[in-house]
Amino acid sequence: MDTNDLEKKAHDLGFGYEGRYGNCAQCTIAAVQDTLGVRDDGVFKSASALGGGIGKLCDGPCGGYSGGAMMIGSFWGRTRDNFGGDAENKARGNRLTVELHRYFLEEFGSVICRDIHLRIFGRTFDMYDKDDMHDFNEAGAHLDKCTSIVAKAAARTVRLIGGELESIGGTPGDDR
Repeated sequence: MDTNDLEKKAHDLGFGYEGRYGNCAQCTIAAVQDTLGVRDDGVFKSASALGGGIGKLCDGPCGGYSGGAMMIGSFWGRTRDNFGGDAENKARGNRLTVELHRYFLEEFGSVICRDIHLRIFGRTFDMYDKDDMHDFNEAGAHLDKCTSIVAKAAARTVRLIGGELESIGGTPGDDR
C-alpha cells in the first residue's frame, strides 16, 4: 500500500471507530495500529482516560492529538531498559509530535479539546452534564464532528510515522 492508501485507511478507520465506540484517543490509536499492522494493547489501554480532553473534562489536549502522540512515542520513545539514554529516539519522537502539534494548530486552531469544540460546534460542553451530553451528540459529535477530527489525526499520524520509517529504511514492526 502506498502512503496515500495508508492515510486513507487510517482516516476511514478513525472515522468509523469514533462513530461506533467513542474515546477519541483510543480510536486514533486503534486506527493507526490497524493501518500499520502493529497492535499494542498496552498503548491502547493507556489511552482509556485521555478521551474528551482527558477524563472527559475537555480542558486538556484533544484525544486525537494525544492518541497520535502516543503512537509516535510507541515507535520512537525511551524504553525502561534505556531510561537514562536513547536521546536519538526521544528527539525523533519529540520532533514528530511537534509536527503533529503544528498540524492541529493549522487544521483546528488548537490542540485543546474545548477550543476545538468551540471552533467546530460553536460552543463548549460539560461532558458530565446530561443535557450537554445530549446536545453534544445531537450536534453531530459522533456523526461528523469528532469523527472527522479523529480521522484526520489518525491519517496525519500515519503520514508522520510512515514518512519517518521510510527516511530511516524501517518498517512498522521495527524499533518497537
